[in-house]
Amino acid sequence: MTRAKRVSADRTQAAAYSAKAKEFLDEAKLAQAARRWDAAMLNAIHAAISASDAATIALSGQRSVDPDHMRAADLLEEVGSTSREVKAQATQLRRLLARKNAVEYESRRSRQGEVTDAVKRAERLVAWASAVVRDAKL
Repeated sequence: MTRAKRVSADRTQAAAYSAKAKEFLDEAKLAQAARRWDAAMLNAIHAAISASDAATIALSGQRSVDPDHMRAADLLEEVGSTSREVKAQATQLRRLLARKNAVEYESRRSRQGEVTDAVKRAERLVAWASAVVRDAKL
């Protein structure tokens, strides 16, 4: 696992990142309903990134600022230590991030089935991160 470039963040910022995650997820669902697959996919990915930031801030007072977003998943796993639940969420994030370059920079369009999967993954990650922030009483 490569060490992520990170910054310290006041743990109270976790709620703001959680709110961003929810907003991106809401937009992903709206785009999905409108059959705007690429917009839905990218918003689902950004929801997951913000959710990861919320969780890492809540758990450790740190967030990734690495240009390689995969390092955010590494940081999440690192701060979760041996937690299976955190490891599972880091895996969800990695699976979403694996699609980021294609949707942003390649000509191939996202497909309905991919978007359905991405939105479900983002929903699980956002719900989990929201619970982490809530449980940390931030």
